Amino acid sequence: MNYRKYIPHLFIVTLAIILTISCANSYNGQSDEEEKTTIQKKSKEDYTIINTWKMPEILNEVSGISWISENTIACVEDEDGIIFIYDLKKEKVIQEITFAGSGDYEGIAINDKDAYVMRSDGLIYEVSRFRESEPEITTFQTAFTARNNIETLTLDAEKNSLVVTPKDRDQNDDFKGLYYITLDAKTMDEKPLLRIDMNDKAFKDYKKKKAYRTFSPSDVAIHPVTGDYYVLEGKNPKLAILDSDGTIKKVYKLDKDHFAQPEGITFSPDGKLFISNEARKDEATIVEVVFK
Repeated sequence: MNYRKYIPHLFIVTLAIILTISCANSYNGQSDEEEKTTIQKKSKEDYTIINTWKMPEILNEVSGISWISENTIACVEDEDGIIFIYDLKKEKVIQEITFAGSGDYEGIAINDKDAYVMRSDGLIYEVSRFRESEPEITTFQTAFTARNNIETLTLDAEKNSLVVTPKDRDQNDDFKGLYYITLDAKTMDEKPLLRIDMNDKAFKDYKKKKAYRTFSPSDVAIHPVTGDYYVLEGKNPKLAILDSDGTIKKVYKLDKDHFAQPEGITFSPDGKLFISNEARKDEATIVEVVFK
């Protein structure tokens, strides 16, 4: 048999096999890269997203976040009474602390060894020594009810107080107040320290027929350096920044491609800003973002 005539065919078959294996390896490498939890920079005109962390399925309904310490953030989701400790460096939940049963839990604030969680009807859970094996759990009621639909909670360390604002109705439909709750007495001032004016010119592009629907806060945080209030909305994603006397400095519209439903906001002590997003078409996320 004359084998020489088959040599070109053997060469072509061998080359095809090599190319197929090479393409397969290339594809697998691309897939592995896409599956990484952390995604790098994305920019818009008003902000730059520095990092994005994809949340595990158990945090699809992530509704509130609060900075704990280097690389760790406390999270709550709006179905189960559990505090999840998420490690940004390890990119995973490293601890779960159960403090209550099922409920609509919306905001969380950390004060040293103690955690505070807001339920949407205005009930606050105090979880003392929350990371120890047997935390002490107590509750206290604010002046708010389910009618107000409270989703916000943050700590003002200088005033040793918690800060909340209604998502829906306040005492008057023309404003949403920032109310202070002292941690010593666990009482809330009847009058807000500041008012977010629903008729402010900063909201002219978002004005609704019913004034209280113009801006619906989903969380609030205080910048550790400037003292400005950063008030987030998840329904129609936006961020309002107020100075310490309540003047609205700017309102940012947030792109739903980056902020599907922003529900939580927190700062690190050096001023890094983190926002959490509930899952919609894609996974829930925490993003580190810089506003311009």
